[in-house]
Amino acid sequence: MSFVLLLAFLFSIGSMLGWVLELFYRRYISQHKWVNPGFLSGPCLPIYGCGLVILYLIASLDGRIGIEDPNIRKIVLFVIMAICMTVIEYIAGWISLHYFRVRLWDYSNNWGNISGLICPLYSFFWSVLGALYYFLIHPHILRALEWLSNNLAFSFFVGFFYGIFVIDFVHQTKLVMAIKKFARQKQIVMHYEEIKERIGQYKESRLIKAGFIFRTWMDQPINRFLKETYETTKEIVTDLTGGIREDIQTGIDKMKSKSSGK
Repeated sequence: MSFVLLLAFLFSIGSMLGWVLELFYRRYISQHKWVNPGFLSGPCLPIYGCGLVILYLIASLDGRIGIEDPNIRKIVLFVIMAICMTVIEYIAGWISLHYFRVRLWDYSNNWGNISGLICPLYSFFWSVLGALYYFLIHPHILRALEWLSNNLAFSFFVGFFYGIFVIDFVHQTKLVMAIKKFARQKQIVMHYEEIKERIGQYKESRLIKAGFIFRTWMDQPINRFLKETYETTKEIVTDLTGGIREDIQTGIDKMKSKSSGK
């Protein structure tokens, strides 16, 4: 089996398994509701696909690390996995934030975060995930790759995955480019998860076709939707600011009345 097919297979499996993992994590731990995670509409998270490729390559170096103690060697292996996954997360988040002006995730409330893109807590989670991969998943991956090498006809389904992936990616890129144009005009950064949640409530505007695929030619409805999202957010901020100003003014008036009374 060619090395390219091996990596393509790992990326497809990792992307789908990562989507399932994020789906249940958001449902039962972080957001306590069913949320379609990630940039794409379909069940695919490319960052996990890249992650599985990296984890596989690093795990394959186990016997080549010049450390005799197997326990220390595995700890070093897991640390390397955590660092590599954190770097991938930072690069993906940085490109999205600085090029597209879209924040895909936000760790700003976590200790030690860097630009809200990475933080020690999630780097630790990556190391735990790396350990789980090494002990529980890697042996199955090796068997799956051996099976695939003996059943290359299955590569048709890998190709089918990439066909759907490309279609989904192109449609979502159209949406993100519209968001980028709008965000640059307003000089703001938009949170992609919030936009996706509002899009789910905006189906009557004909933004969505066939359940999950965006109409690429509907630029005006997308811009109108983004403008409404921006205006709603601005109204909320204005109301909060106005309320704070009223409270401050009321306090000043009370202090003046007390002073005049004296």
